[in-house]
Amino acid sequence: MKVLIVDDEQGIREVIKEYCLSENYEVEEAENGYEALDILERNNNINIIILDIMMPKMDGYTTLTELRKKYDIPVIMLSARADEYDKLQSFNLGVDDYVTKPFSPKELIARIKAILNRGRSNTDEYNYRNLKINYLGHNVLINNEEIKITPKEYELLCYFVQNKGIALSREVLLSNIWGYDFFGDDRTVDTHIKMLRNSLGEYRDLIVTVRGMGYKYEEK
Repeated sequence: MKVLIVDDEQGIREVIKEYCLSENYEVEEAENGYEALDILERNNNINIIILDIMMPKMDGYTTLTELRKKYDIPVIMLSARADEYDKLQSFNLGVDDYVTKPFSPKELIARIKAILNRGRSNTDEYNYRNLKINYLGHNVLINNEEIKITPKEYELLCYFVQNKGIALSREVLLSNIWGYDFFGDDRTVDTHIKMLRNSLGEYRDLIVTVRGMGYKYEEK
């Protein structure tokens, strides 16, 4: 797997590079959007891009807009700005994830892994003990019996499984499951999590509450 790190701060690039190399990822680096697009023109085997918003010459938004014209490579936006507008703008332009500086390098690596694993997964189902998600049939079974589950519960469960082990904020869940055009609040997420846990019965504890943040899916 090859990671392209696009950030004008050398120190940030070096930290991310060190952690990527520890996972045996190959790394390409760029200081701005122009360099990033040039690398993509010359290198067609980039698997994921870590892209900073605030850069000289060509910022992250412009870079993302340009690369989306030709490439369908997953992008994680990296920014010191936590404003809702920046997140909205990033997801509307086609970013796959948004990480705010200062960040945990370990969490960033976990998010990279989740996206890469999601991209190359070709399985038709997920199995954990006697819990099964049948992606082709769009249903969930426990002990070989289909359980009643709403479409939103199903989407939530699949998203948790795709990002297992990663703490997901309510905001992230709202943006990825309901979309940023949804006019709701955090209670919407909590309500659906409660419903999903009830539907999962004996497997309800797989969805763990992360105090002060949100939830994560954790195989016991």
